[in-house]
Amino acid sequence: MERENFSSRLGFILISAGCAIGLGNVWRFPFITGMYGGASFVLIYLFFLLILGLPIMVAEFSVGRASCRSAALSFDVLEPKGTKWHLYKYGAIAGNYILMMFYTTVAGWMLYYFYKMAVGDFAGLDAKGVGALFGSLLGDPLTMTFNMVLTVLVCFGVCLLGLQAGVEKITKTMMLCLLILMLALAANSMFLPGAEAGLKYYLYPDFNKVFEKGVSEVIFAAMGQAFFTLSLGIGALAIFGSYIAKERSLTGEAVFITILD
Repeated sequence: MERENFSSRLGFILISAGCAIGLGNVWRFPFITGMYGGASFVLIYLFFLLILGLPIMVAEFSVGRASCRSAALSFDVLEPKGTKWHLYKYGAIAGNYILMMFYTTVAGWMLYYFYKMAVGDFAGLDAKGVGALFGSLLGDPLTMTFNMVLTVLVCFGVCLLGLQAGVEKITKTMMLCLLILMLALAANSMFLPGAEAGLKYYLYPDFNKVFEKGVSEVIFAAMGQAFFTLSLGIGALAIFGSYIAKERSLTGEAVFITILD
């Protein structure tokens, strides 16, 4: 059977960005930035995004395009005889499984929240009340399992439709909606009380806060965020790299995705 390819460059970029842009940006980045000194941390994070994140993304794309295989088989195809690069696949497969356990559980929480919002259970609740509702969810493994299984089944359904008709088509729509939503949230934040102080904290570096936390701790956090936010190190991006056309520049595609991130 002939291997499918993306129908457009936009489809590839958005689906790759969809892998990279997510909880690392919306959830982890704000609180870790607040923890490690605002703009000072942001500058260090951007530095590691440039010198570590971008080259490793290009490397993963290269492995995927050269082998036209996933992380499970790419090094079996590429490794020189007598070397053990193929052993990497076991860590990659395990990493992707663990990652999917995490994401399907969190996506299940989101389905539950969507249902609770639709029926009005959040109406009138303050932060403490919402926290109590989340606590009750964590204490109900049956509800969490149901929502996680529902998430898995929906994702299987999308994959069954194929690359172009399923994954690419649906990701294009969802990623554009996500980017619009993030822009709307950012614009709304500009007009909240205290927005000026928040912007100053985020954009004006004060490296005294880095020294207060400890330089090594902040650097380690920035490096970890660079890897987490781009989904690097587990071969996920190599899968997308296996669909990049030969005439495309791998560095150019990686730069575009990093900018979106």
